[in-house]
Amino acid sequence: MFPLTLAIFLLLLGFIIRTFMHKKERKLVLPPGPPSLPVIGNIHMLGSFPHRALENLAKKYGPIMSLRLGHVPTIVVSSSQTAELFLKTHDTVFASRPTFQAAKIIGMSRGIAFSEYGPYWRSLKKLITSQLLSASKRESFAPMRKELVGSLVQSLKKAAVAHEVVDLSEKVGKLIEKSTRRMVFGRSHYDRFDLKALIEETLNLMGAFNLADYVPYLGALDLQGLTSRIKKIGKTLDVVLENIIQEHEQIPSGPQSCEEDFIDMLLSLMNQPMNPHDENSCKIDRIVIKAIIIDMIMATYDTSAISIEWTISELLRHPRVMKLVQDELERVIGMNRMVEETDLANLTYLSMVIKESFRLHPVAPLLVPRESMEDVEINGYYIPKKSRVIINSWAIGRDSYVWSDNVEEFYPERFINSNIDLKGRNFQLIPFGSGRRGCPGLQLGLTTVTYVLAQLLHCFDWVLPNGMLPNDLDMSEKFGLSMPRAKHLLAMPTYRLLG
Repeated sequence: MFPLTLAIFLLLLGFIIRTFMHKKERKLVLPPGPPSLPVIGNIHMLGSFPHRALENLAKKYGPIMSLRLGHVPTIVVSSSQTAELFLKTHDTVFASRPTFQAAKIIGMSRGIAFSEYGPYWRSLKKLITSQLLSASKRESFAPMRKELVGSLVQSLKKAAVAHEVVDLSEKVGKLIEKSTRRMVFGRSHYDRFDLKALIEETLNLMGAFNLADYVPYLGALDLQGLTSRIKKIGKTLDVVLENIIQEHEQIPSGPQSCEEDFIDMLLSLMNQPMNPHDENSCKIDRIVIKAIIIDMIMATYDTSAISIEWTISELLRHPRVMKLVQDELERVIGMNRMVEETDLANLTYLSMVIKESFRLHPVAPLLVPRESMEDVEINGYYIPKKSRVIINSWAIGRDSYVWSDNVEEFYPERFINSNIDLKGRNFQLIPFGSGRRGCPGLQLGLTTVTYVLAQLLHCFDWVLPNGMLPNDLDMSEKFGLSMPRAKHLLAMPTYRLLG
């Protein structure tokens, strides 16, 4: 009798377990998304402007959308409410990065932007924020920024006198390039190496949809020719950085320099543990130093320039807003002197203009992808471990639920009496990311963008060349890891300060 009772009990138990598991499985539903093709999945649907294509798909499938890019399960987030769930509520689950071929070959997988989440990354972030990007370090470069911006203003004054058309994209790009070189390499090195082409190629390769990242067994075939380009750029960058590091070792600037550059600071920490409280933590070596330097250059080289040229582009298209910015500058600064960095906190309307520019033209339309470190359920949807998560910052800035029906209009006044900032705490506007993987250089970048814009708009009136009307200005973009204008911005300056 007992064996029969036991058998019945086990059968009932098995039935209950199967029923429970079946119900659980039914709950584990992936977010909705379009059907995919064999091998490539949904890669063919991304097109030349993935941020726009993904926004259109999200209108059909929702703000949490599931795709398959090659063999990689991918979740696309397109609203501020869902972004908060991924970047704040479940930030620890999505704090890691997927492995990218380009980052691994170039050496960026050892840097802060592309390394996996863990003790190494945490120590590296603490090192960078406390040593390289601290408030005191940012302030130590203020005289350098003033010097370089002053030189730019003088060159533009000459162009104004000669009634010349100025290539603002080129002028601002060179200013940011010089500023970055001075911070990273120092005064004696900043103009000796031609890094611009190297960085542009690196950004293009990092922003490209590389089949090797999504269909690994096709990687060896290098069907796109990307692998060979990545290896070439990686070797070239390594040689250039090694030469610069060796020169710093031979002729260090010393800690007494008010402009001690990043390489000097990192070399002073060579062979020390990243975490001074843990002798077993990873030590700072040449590989780590090169990874950090590439990160710093990549994060600052063109991002600030892109933000500045998009903002001035919008002001040229909206003379009303341009006048209001200049009225504020005249009221706060006066017309007898140039802007100082200490004035920036008082430029309320300019701050709103910059927020509106970031809303419409985020430097990174798709934030650097994250990767889930465990299975998780969000809004009733199952997100499997190792899923790639793409936050569509460009789409979030155009979410009519948040920004009303005039989402395409450049209208800074929408930020009046608004507590939305750019620091990643308000998920309606996250051009610098948010959470653990938010950009550690946010404050440095924002200071640079605000200071340069304030100076250019205070010192000069700007008009489009050859009688071009504001609505005729080409606002097309070029997609990549960052999103610059497709065509350079040309304008004519008129000097407006007294004396």
